Formats: sequence, C-alpha cells, structure tokens
Amino acid sequence: MISTPSLTKLQKSVQLHPMDNVLVALHDLKKDEIVFHDAKTICLTTEVPAKHKFATHDLKVGHQVIMYGVVVGRATQPIGAGEVITTQNLKHDAKGYEVRASHYQWKAPDVSKWRATTFMGYCRSDGQVGTRNFWLVVPLVFCENRNVDFIKNAFAKKLGYAKPDKYEGLVESLIAQYKKNGVIKSAQHIQENEVEDDQRLFKNIDGIKFLSHSGGCGGTREDSDNLCKLIAGYLNNPNVAGATILSLGCQHAQIEILKQSLETINPSFDKPLLFFEQQKFLSEETLLRQAILETFSMLVNVNHVNRSPAPLSQLIVGLKCGGSDGFSGITANPAMGHVSDLLSALGGKTILAEFPELCGVEQELIDRSVNTRIAKKFAQLMTEYNSKAEAIGSGFSMNPSPGNIKDGLITDAMKSAGAAKKGGTSPVTDVLNYAEYVRENGLNLLCTPGNDVEATTGMAGSGANLIIFSTGLGTPTGNPVAPVIKTSTNSLLANRLSDLVDFDHGDIITEGKSIEQSGEELLSLMVKIASGEVLTKAEQLQQEDFIPWKRGVSL
Repeated sequence: MISTPSLTKLQKSVQLHPMDNVLVALHDLKKDEIVFHDAKTICLTTEVPAKHKFATHDLKVGHQVIMYGVVVGRATQPIGAGEVITTQNLKHDAKGYEVRASHYQWKAPDVSKWRATTFMGYCRSDGQVGTRNFWLVVPLVFCENRNVDFIKNAFAKKLGYAKPDKYEGLVESLIAQYKKNGVIKSAQHIQENEVEDDQRLFKNIDGIKFLSHSGGCGGTREDSDNLCKLIAGYLNNPNVAGATILSLGCQHAQIEILKQSLETINPSFDKPLLFFEQQKFLSEETLLRQAILETFSMLVNVNHVNRSPAPLSQLIVGLKCGGSDGFSGITANPAMGHVSDLLSALGGKTILAEFPELCGVEQELIDRSVNTRIAKKFAQLMTEYNSKAEAIGSGFSMNPSPGNIKDGLITDAMKSAGAAKKGGTSPVTDVLNYAEYVRENGLNLLCTPGNDVEATTGMAGSGANLIIFSTGLGTPTGNPVAPVIKTSTNSLLANRLSDLVDFDHGDIITEGKSIEQSGEELLSLMVKIASGEVLTKAEQLQQEDFIPWKRGVSL
C-alpha cells in the first residue's frame, strides 16, 4: 500500500498513486490554466473546482478511471486530458475481489514516544477502561420511550446534567418584545445564557444517558434480537457503569434475550443492572417511582468510582467519516489512519465500519487480513450486504450523497477509496458482524451502513470508548456513550462551523503539514478527551444520536 504523498503550500494538484490517471485539484483551477505533472504540462480544458479531479490524458468511452491506485469508475463518454471528471462522463465501477493467500508485511510506525503515555480512565473489573462514567436508562421497546422521558425529566436538571437552554431565553425575549411592541424588532441583542459551573451532585458520574428508539417489537425477530445484542454491547461498553432497563413485557425484545446476549459478550459481566417490566406493576406511576428510587440509590454507589492512569492500549477507537468531500481521503482520513496504526502498534483496538464505503477496496483489505477465515467473513458480509441492496433496486453504487458529489466524490468507489484511508495500513485482525463485540487488538472491520448515526451507534455497541469522525461538509453527529471527536478535512469548514469541529486537518494542504504530524497532534487531543480534561463539541452540544440498524437495507 502506498501512503498519501506529502503536499506543499503552492501545489495546485496531487496524484495520489503512481497508477492514477486523474489528479485532484487542491485549489479552484481555471480553464486554460497550466498544471505540471510527470515532467509534462496539462492545459485544463474546463474549470476544475477544488476537491474535484481531472484527467491526465485522453480517456475513451469504457476506459477505467484509476484513483488511489484502484478502479473508481468507467468513462461514459470521451474525457480529454485536463477535463474535469463529473457524473456526466463517469459511472461507478470497481474491480472484483477474491479470497487468496496473502503474505502482507506491515511496517509498524515508531511508537516509542507514546509507550509511556497514559490517559485517566475508569478501570472496570473485566479489564476494560472507560473514558467516561455513564449510567444508562434504556428501553427494550419503543412503548417505554415515554417512561424514559419521564425519568429524564425527573433526573437531568436536578442532578446537574442538563445545560441551561439558551433558546428558552431567546423565546422569552421575543415574547416580551411582542407583548410590548406588537412586533419583533430584533433578537440580535439577546445575550446567551452563560454555561454554569459544574453543578453535578455526583462528581464522578459524567452523565445519565437516556436512550430511545423505534424497535423492540412489530418488526422482524432478527431486528429485535439484534437490538438486544446492541443494547448488551452498550451495557458492556467500558464507558458505562450500569443501567436502568425498561420493558413493557409482551414485546419481541425480551429481558431474557438481553441477558443471554450479555452472557455471550461477557460471561463475567458484573455491572449493576435494574430491570423494570411495566406489565408487572399496578400502575405506570408505581413503576416510575420505583425506577427513580432504585436508580438514585445505584447512582450513589457508582459515584465512588474514580479515574486512574491507563495505557493507550486500553483505547478502543471507532473510525468514521460523514459529510465527506474530495479532501477526505487526502487529509483527515489518512491522518486518522496514522492514529489507527499508532494504536495498533501500541496494542490498542480500532474499528473501521461503513461497509458500503469499502466498495472497491475489498481486495486490499482481504490481502491485509491476518488469516483466510477473517478474509472469507469480510468477503461474505460485503457480498450479502450489496446483494440485499441490489434486490430492492439500490446497491453500493448509489451511496454518494448530493453533498458528496458536489464536493468531488463522483462514484461510490471513489468515495470508498478515500474512506478506507481511515484504517491506515495495519493488518486486519478481525471482522465483526453488526452488534458483535470487539475482542482483538489492532484493526477490526465492523459491518454497518455508511449512515452516520447507524454506524456510530454500531461502533459504540461494539465497544468503542472514543470515536473519531472526519467531515468535509460538517455534521453535528454525536453518541450517548462514546465521545465523538469531529475532525475537519479543510480549514474553511473548521472556521465556519467551529461549534461542531474539534480538530482541523486543513493545514495538510494549506501549510504542507505531514500526515504523520497531523495524526500525532490528533492523538494528543484524544488523550485529553479520554481523560475527561476536554469535552468534544458534540458533548458540549449534548448531541447524543442513537439509531439501531434494522437489517433491511440502509446505506
């Protein structure tokens, strides 16, 4: 595997692999502008916006377009040298793949400077270490969402976990203006509520997380069983100290199925769990009073847990991208891949998900698998997933969103080739089906959709205690139990949406910073976040998205 090339400040374009027959524009390029490549000049025949690609030589109809060294599409009409690649002249195409003998040799990065680095985490009895200490309140079926909300309303503000609602103050001011003047003149002068000091009653509990969902009954048994496996993964996640679980009683997702799922994941599971089945209570009020009373009592006990030093090998990091652009595979994703390689070399665990966004790079990942069993499982999951999508008139080729395409990701294979950079270069040590829990050190592949929330939900359910999330267009995605660190592919986005972005990789292009340096700076921030010294922007915004994947088709 060839790494992403280093860039210079004044560079107009970049070839990402010696085999590529397209270049990526690093800045907006004008028609008739001259670009130097491979000791030759290319005169641009069209405008080429930043992040988009243009051909290095003439391509005939049917010719394959190569990028990152892999097939990313096929020309549907003649494309001249210096002509921009668009959805009008290119369609998705990717090479097939096979499970074959591989002798992949990995040169691990030098991690000597990181070996003594620790983060302050919550050590669990099973050997896992949390970056947060959360209590969960979670329903087994959507019928209990209302009761989850009642418990949330009772606890969140009184225990100091709900931030002041600055928008309530805005509406109050608008009401006052309207009552006084009969019109709304301006809301610009309204001051936002200041963030109060830590008012938490339980100082060692980072939050109570209230989940809700639309599953548990009325769908397929596969979906309800997978929901139980997913919730079991959340309960076993090292960031979770214990949970209050609400059940109606008659639904598919039974308490016993959840317990069996927990037994499969962790036979020695010993966290405190409180179960409340509504149909066994005389009234809803009786249920809620008992649930609140027992939960409060458990919070008192859980509050005795303290942070202590832990090595970086205890990090379990999800790798995700969303709202991707044409720079994703050049800046943020390779830097994230370097972090993944560093953690793999240190004995940590990383999780690369989004199987629709691995289309076209299957062979590389198969060849990086540590044995044929893992390679076969990956190939089988990819084939089955795409077949289900095609059966309903979709398919991986339909994965890129309008925003992806507008910012240079023309085909799914092109998007995937850049998305796969998040996994670095280390060997694939395991492949996990959805809701399977991570066990192996190193790089793990997890079957999830590309859908931002379904993927992050799945990674936390597989044990991630941190998630890195690169974005080129901007997204507020967060997770209830795993802090989501948002990284930007470009500085324009980082400056424009500074309330969403935690780290900017844009200087890889603007300043010529190396992928390795940018990745190590990101890892330094991750250590602070893991220790609770810094809250992610998603945490500050209380963005806590939770959407279980129903195994009908979702891309």
